[in-house]
Amino acid sequence: MKIATYNVNSVNARLENLSAWLNATQPDIVLLQEIKSEFNAFPFFDIQMLGYDAKILGQKSYNGVAILSKHKIKIIHEGLPNFADENARYLEADVDVKGRNVRVASIYMPNGNPPYNAPDDTTKFEYKLRWMDAFLAHAQNLLEENKTVVLGGDFNVIFTDADVYNPELFRKNALMRPETRERFRTLLYQGWFDAFRTLHPQDVGYTFWDYSGNALTADYGMRIDYLMLSPKAADMLNSCQVDKSPRTGIKPSDHTALVAELKLENHEEKY
Repeated sequence: MKIATYNVNSVNARLENLSAWLNATQPDIVLLQEIKSEFNAFPFFDIQMLGYDAKILGQKSYNGVAILSKHKIKIIHEGLPNFADENARYLEADVDVKGRNVRVASIYMPNGNPPYNAPDDTTKFEYKLRWMDAFLAHAQNLLEENKTVVLGGDFNVIFTDADVYNPELFRKNALMRPETRERFRTLLYQGWFDAFRTLHPQDVGYTFWDYSGNALTADYGMRIDYLMLSPKAADMLNSCQVDKSPRTGIKPSDHTALVAELKLENHEEKY
């Protein structure tokens, strides 16, 4: 089973790019973030023509998450459980992959940085930390269910200094502050596996490059998109790679895709 996470940065603006990538890569499941679309504006027909069912938690102009799948999707949670949130940031589902049950979630964690015109405003960072705390509580509950689970998305976390081109520039950034890193570390301590780092402990693995300047050409990037695996899913992990082709394609997102392959044979219980 091939599963990918991709912050598409507006699904309608990037539809040509996304379609080309889906046709070329043929993942079984795709977790999208920042679709920036309400239900009625989402390109369901175009996605269906590419061979995918789509479930979304949409929001006009901002945020929004989606799950695309070649297989049956059953929605479990629209929104992060036990967290009242006006923003569309979390969508969880069961996917039946050839009779095997895989729990997936598409996640768009809050950025947490203040508005440019109010640098001392801590409201967004406080929201980020509350969101992460609620997410950690739910992640612990998921682990206790002992299922094959993949939590994927834009986590807006630069976990280590090796995950950004110049860590000194980001010391005070919400993505890299100690409180943010501490919560991500807690996720690992719970028993989740970072798919990319599990197989590539020393590789760069950037998934985001700013549009400005020559960031992509110079590789001034950061690793903020993750596929986090439950122990059962980690046991099936065969590969995990950053696919830069969407970022170098037509009218790209500022993120690119992270793709993992899991061997499901003889592991997971059937429905």
